[in-house]
Amino acid sequence: MKCFYHPGYYMPLPEGHPFPMEKFPGAYEILCEETPSLRFSFVEPASSEQLLRVHRADYLEAIRTDGLTGYDRRRLGLPHRTILLERSARETAGTIAAMWAALDDGVACNLAGGTHHAFADRGLGYCVLNDVVVAIAELRLTQPDLWVMVIDTDAHQGNGTHALLREQANTYTYSIHVGRNYPAVKEPGDCDVPLERYVSGETYLDALQSTLERSMHAVEPDLVFWVSGADPHADDRFGQMQLSTEQMRQRDAYVAHLCQRWEVPLVVTYGGGYNRQAGMTGRLHANTVQTVAGLYIA
Repeated sequence: MKCFYHPGYYMPLPEGHPFPMEKFPGAYEILCEETPSLRFSFVEPASSEQLLRVHRADYLEAIRTDGLTGYDRRRLGLPHRTILLERSARETAGTIAAMWAALDDGVACNLAGGTHHAFADRGLGYCVLNDVVVAIAELRLTQPDLWVMVIDTDAHQGNGTHALLREQANTYTYSIHVGRNYPAVKEPGDCDVPLERYVSGETYLDALQSTLERSMHAVEPDLVFWVSGADPHADDRFGQMQLSTEQMRQRDAYVAHLCQRWEVPLVVTYGGGYNRQAGMTGRLHANTVQTVAGLYIA
């Protein structure tokens, strides 16, 4: 199974910053050590032409030059770094590459991505570029008729993805998340499954299993992007869900097995994760990739 990664995904942040950028090299190191059957490829940044199919030129320039207002910088949650746009463009390129690999091989992973809060003209919640929507725009150049489904199991609704895809043909968005959690203003998707704060793992899995396959029946997708998310874990600082590590594995196995059974190409991306335990976010992301690999390689 192909996995796309680049050390540029890691960007040092101030001490105490809640977004654990070290999860990217951490998960990569775990996967290299524990899952030798994976094939790793590095990517170069997505081009300006690719990014401009989704994002406004003035927004990209503001990210590049530290031209965001203080308000917009606070909404994004990331301090300016000279590599911020390049790093985010590499992350986006990983999702594009994983999309083409999944269409060829049935499954592929970007060891990053799932930055689902980014809009065309602004970044929110640690999300600079909307990698999944940029990848879909790339796909539409040559295969406009494919039905694309975005499955989002991150603890937070993918508001940017919902907004950007709402008027697009042949797309379907599914999100299961905490209803009263970030973002405060939700963007309607095709199927939203809002759950109570601090929902138990059992209730979460029941809700997932009672809604996701029904959505797949409704759309019969030709391609799935999965924003997996490590933040439903009980020890996450922001997720407000109570899944154990084993229940996270059950979630991963259910989504991956469903896509495999439907014989639909699957693109796996990370999404968010802010675990209180050092190194645990990377471990959870690695678990997701290993679960998918175990199903598809076996």
